[in-house]
Amino acid sequence: MKALSLRAPWRQPALFLAGAVLSLSAQSAIPIERWTHASGASVALVASPSIPMLDVQIDFDGGSRRDPAQQAGLASATAGLLSGGVKAHAGQPARDENALSEAWLDIGAQFGASASSDRFSVQLRTLTEPDLLRRAVALAAQQLAAPAWPEAVWRRDRERAIAALREADTRPATLASRTFARAVYGDHPYGAQTTEASLNAIGVADAANFYRRHASACRAQVSLVGAIDRGTAERIASELLAAVAPNGCPTLAEVPEVKPLAQARLERLPFAGAAQAQVFIGQPGMARNDPDFFPLFVGNHILGGGGFVSRLVSEVREKRGLSYSVYSYFAPGRHAGAFQIGFTTRPDQADDAVKVAQDVLRRFVAEGPTEAELQAAQQSLVNGFALRIDSNRKLLDNVANIGWNGLPNDYLDTWTDQVRRVTVADIRRAFARVLQPERMVTVVVGAAP
Repeated sequence: MKALSLRAPWRQPALFLAGAVLSLSAQSAIPIERWTHASGASVALVASPSIPMLDVQIDFDGGSRRDPAQQAGLASATAGLLSGGVKAHAGQPARDENALSEAWLDIGAQFGASASSDRFSVQLRTLTEPDLLRRAVALAAQQLAAPAWPEAVWRRDRERAIAALREADTRPATLASRTFARAVYGDHPYGAQTTEASLNAIGVADAANFYRRHASACRAQVSLVGAIDRGTAERIASELLAAVAPNGCPTLAEVPEVKPLAQARLERLPFAGAAQAQVFIGQPGMARNDPDFFPLFVGNHILGGGGFVSRLVSEVREKRGLSYSVYSYFAPGRHAGAFQIGFTTRPDQADDAVKVAQDVLRRFVAEGPTEAELQAAQQSLVNGFALRIDSNRKLLDNVANIGWNGLPNDYLDTWTDQVRRVTVADIRRAFARVLQPERMVTVVVGAAP
């Protein structure tokens, strides 16, 4: 499900910005202003005047789920090439890759693009001193409006990506992850794997066409967090959206839902020389708009998402010493992302570790947590909430997720109340509805025969 990163999405010229912290109390309301731009884009602003900086993110419906079947990796390749150089635009000169990097260094700002399973995202971070802000927004608009799509840069990036794939193939975790994704997602785009063949099938014209098709103002989500007012936010959003307006608003095909698993499946794969066996257990889980998101989220914290206090760690590691680390998580998206349990263990004890993990999961789905476990998880999550929004970057991530997933505007304000309202019965009902332990995929790579 995770898209291959072909290039680092952020330049790092302005390191003094990296630790900037938003001065909003976790207990106070987070004032999100939201409006619809004339283009159809949704815009959200959190004004934070205490720090002279601004973070902007624009999300488009152009993640890896939109990759053509034979060109897995196209969305990520397109994102990387946005920083490969620009053509002359709106009075600004053409710049190759190095000149573009120097231009961002000169402003002391950062710009990057990335692709996840669902989203194609561009991000801008800049100081809000008027001249620097103006120049940063103009340069970002140039990158959005006039990418150069240089053939030489793509050939180099493709070679690096293929080398990274070959290196990854030497690790048991890579084989386990790819096998797990294919088994869980089947032919759904979430399970598509970037390969050497799929990268070789991508040309710069494909990247340019993908960008023009998916970077559409009409479906964009623009999120801004920083020391600006509503009027400035409107001007910035308009300038950036105008840069992609010529792309139009082409109709996008519906992406099918992930199919549930019909039966259990065990994949045991050898891996010569593996010091540890890699194990994944799971199935399609939930979409982000699932009405039981909070019961599943809190319940998973107890099952395997809460670190050393989770059930899986207690049973697999602490009581039996079968693994140093074991975890579980849901990966919700526009469609049902995977529920996954993962751990490594000694090859000769892989079967025992799998059985223990499966037994823990079956019991949790059947019975849910204890009241004591629930209260401890709720306290941990509520007390840690401030760390989820303690910087501009983290708050921007949250604001962008609210817009992308159609969550209520007061989602962050009510987050702790939602966690506190979860009951044992809620968790038991939600887990019994979503998870089927008897129909899960189990992948074991590198175990002793």
